[in-house]
Amino acid sequence: MIIRIAQFKDLEEIVTIYNQAVKVGQKTADTEPISIESRYEWFSSHLPEKYPILVTEVDCSIAGWISLSPYRSGRKALTKTAEVSYYIHNNYHRLGIASALLSEVIRLCPSLDISTIFAILLDTNIGSYKLLVKFGFDRWGHLPEVANFNGIKIGHYYYGFKT
Repeated sequence: MIIRIAQFKDLEEIVTIYNQAVKVGQKTADTEPISIESRYEWFSSHLPEKYPILVTEVDCSIAGWISLSPYRSGRKALTKTAEVSYYIHNNYHRLGIASALLSEVIRLCPSLDISTIFAILLDTNIGSYKLLVKFGFDRWGHLPEVANFNGIKIGHYYYGFKT
């Protein structure tokens, strides 16, 4: 397993992995697949020296990815806070990929001048809840019934971690 900074050539596979989560449902608030073109700006805004996107390679294939994103971009008092997001290819679930990626992001945070990271997840996403708790994240908040999946209302959890 190799963890490295994502390159533009990885964007297609990053989007494929994300769209797998969309298709499964209730892993992200998107309900329709996204296009590669719609993620160009997102990818370009993730500068490796502050808000990296990391990928994990297994046997020369992208097995998963993780990103740090600015929280309320442009507000100087929040520049040391970032949101973490991660997605694992369906063929690589339960192999420790997410743990390896989250561990690497936590390790990098001091060098990125990030002191607080948080994750927002749907309250039905038990796998993410367990992963975050395993790494010492605490539940900081809950927004009940804010997501609507064809009449099924689901909440958002906020989990936070001080680096």
